[in-house]
Amino acid sequence: MSSPTPDALLGPADIRELAAALGVRPTKQRGQNFVIDANTVRRIVRTAQVRPDDVVVEVGPGLGSLTLALLEVADRVTAVEIDDVLAGALPATIAARMPERADRFALVHSDAMHVAELPGPAPTALVANLPYNVAVPVLLHMLDTFPTIERTLVMVQAEVADRLAAAPGSKVYGVPSVKANWYAEVKRAGAIGRNVFWPAPNVDSGLVSLVRRTEPIKTSASRREVFAVVDAAFAQRRKTLRAALAGWAGSAAAAEAALVAAGVSPQARGESLTVEEFARIAEHKEHA
Repeated sequence: MSSPTPDALLGPADIRELAAALGVRPTKQRGQNFVIDANTVRRIVRTAQVRPDDVVVEVGPGLGSLTLALLEVADRVTAVEIDDVLAGALPATIAARMPERADRFALVHSDAMHVAELPGPAPTALVANLPYNVAVPVLLHMLDTFPTIERTLVMVQAEVADRLAAAPGSKVYGVPSVKANWYAEVKRAGAIGRNVFWPAPNVDSGLVSLVRRTEPIKTSASRREVFAVVDAAFAQRRKTLRAALAGWAGSAAAAEAALVAAGVSPQARGESLTVEEFARIAEHKEHA
């Protein structure tokens, strides 16, 4: 394999030039902040431990900064882009800057929240600078839809990164923490400064690593059933689980019975429970 030219990656001037040529202004509505620093995208690829045999799916490639860095290393890259102009321009950018790898790139012009299949071999990794406003639902949808994704590294708002990687008992532990944990071992994998983006966001960013569980959580309850308990517990997070799960179980007494049967104190709160405990509660719901 011939190695890409050293200047194949996009720098600040390249990004602005491309954006100007396309008439693109990053929009807050889509949570767009383009990475303009080649060292940062290479660091993301390294942190993601992308290998030469990986088939990587990227969500929200924008102008292609991270896409090019992924193509330097991975076997294949499939990018999912919702924006019409950006989706239209990306294949030409890849062909111009990394012609020797262009046949290893595929574009899916779609909303990542609704993607049900991808072209080519099944993805083994997800690496993305996720739009801030839809980061969690997109991440969970991709993990659920593509079980072959073993490793994930996403760049998200620092606050979201903290939430995703939070442990039970933490103040920021909540629905994203539990649901991400259903699929994977989750941890913070670094911080990203504001000056590597254009436009510079008014919040810091963080990297989150998710390594899919080799053994799924042992439960007779379905994912949907477990997530229903999680949603109910955190909808009223200040309440005890006996009270918070009353609507879900049909009554406070039924909630208490399910909690006791699951070995969980009815006086506990959702923020203290592991995903395994939520699964046990789901198993003990009495079906009327």
